[in-house]
Amino acid sequence: MTHALEELRKFVAPEILFGNGARELCGAYAERIGMRRVLVVTDPGVVAAGWVAPVLDDLSAHGIETLVFSDIAPNPRSAQVMNGALAYSRGECDAIVAVGGGSPMDCAKGIGVVASNGGHVLDYAGVDRVEVPMPPLICIPTTAGTGADVSQFAIITDEAHRAKAGLISKSLVPDLALVDPDMLTTMDATLTAATGMDALVHAVEAFVSNASWEMTDNLALAAIRRIPQALPACCSDPDDKASRRAMALASLDAGLAFSNASLGAVHALAHALGGRLDAAHGECNAVLLGPVMARNFKHVPKERLALLAEALGIRDGEETERIPAWFNEFRSSVGIVAGSGKTDLSDDEFIRIARTASVDACMATNPFRPGVDELVEILHDALD
Repeated sequence: MTHALEELRKFVAPEILFGNGARELCGAYAERIGMRRVLVVTDPGVVAAGWVAPVLDDLSAHGIETLVFSDIAPNPRSAQVMNGALAYSRGECDAIVAVGGGSPMDCAKGIGVVASNGGHVLDYAGVDRVEVPMPPLICIPTTAGTGADVSQFAIITDEAHRAKAGLISKSLVPDLALVDPDMLTTMDATLTAATGMDALVHAVEAFVSNASWEMTDNLALAAIRRIPQALPACCSDPDDKASRRAMALASLDAGLAFSNASLGAVHALAHALGGRLDAAHGECNAVLLGPVMARNFKHVPKERLALLAEALGIRDGEETERIPAWFNEFRSSVGIVAGSGKTDLSDDEFIRIARTASVDACMATNPFRPGVDELVEILHDALD
C-alpha cells in the first residue's frame, strides 16, 4: 500500500519540564543524561539577575564541573559562537546548559553544532545542514517568547554581511527544556513586551504557514488565546504570577508550533532588518506583523481567518482588515511603537533588506511568495 507524501507529518520536541521550580532540577537531569563537564552559556544580564549562580551550585551538588561562557550580545554574533566553541573545546566539556533568553540559547546551539561538526557556525546556515548531532543540551529560558528552548531553529548574526543567518535542523532541538515561570519576573516591561510579541508572531505565522497541520494549529491557537490577556498584565505588573505562567505556557505552545510548521515573511523581514540595524528581534517582529498579515490574509482561507479572529477575541467580522489593525493596536498598547528604526535607512538599504529577506528560509512557508518590491512596501508600511 502506498500513501501520498503530503499526508505524512513530522513533529519534533525536546523533553519538557514545566512549572515553578523546574530550574532546580537541572543538576538531577544533567546527571541522569550523563553530563560530567558542562559549558554554561548565558549573558551578563542573566548573571546579574541572579539566575546563573544557583544553576552552577545545583550542577556542582551533583558532581558536575562547570565552565561559564557569557560573552554574548543581545543578537549573538558568529564570532561569539566561535569563541564559545573554543571555550568548550579548551575546557574539555561534554555538554551544554543554556540559561537565558533567545540569544544565549541560540548561541549555545551554535556552539554545539561547531563542537560536533567543526568548521565555522555560518557553514551550517540553511535547512538540514547539520550532519552530526550536538552534545547534550539543556535550556533554561528566562524570557517568554523566543521558543528557542524547544525549537529546531538558531539565529546567528553574520557580522560581515550585517544579516542574520538561520540554522534549521532537528539536530538543534535541545534534549531538555526546563520552563520555570518564576524566572520571568526579572524582565522589565520593555523586554517582556518584545519577547511576548515574538511569541504572538510565532503562533500567528505557524497558523497561517503552508506547512501547518492539526497538531501545530492547536498549539498556535492556544498561544494566540492566552497572549492578549496575559502579556499586558505582565507588562504592568512583573510579579503577576498567573500571567507570567500563562506567558511561559504561550511561549512554549508557540515555540512547538513554529518549530514544526515553520514561519513566514514576518520573520524573514525581521531577520534582515534586525541584522542590518542590530535591532531587537521581538520589536522588529511586532512592527512587521500587521503589514505582512494584511497581505498574507488575501491568500489564507476565510475559515482559518475566522478561527484566528475568534482566538484573538475579534467578533465583528471583516477579519482580513480587522486582524492586521488589531495587531498594530495591540503592540502599541504594550509600548512598541513603529517608525523608530527607519531613521538611518536609505532607499538602497530598504531594497537590500528586502532582497535578503526574499531568500530567507522562512519565506518558503509564507502563504504566498512576495517579490522584492512588495517587501519594500511592507517595510515602509511597518516603519513609517
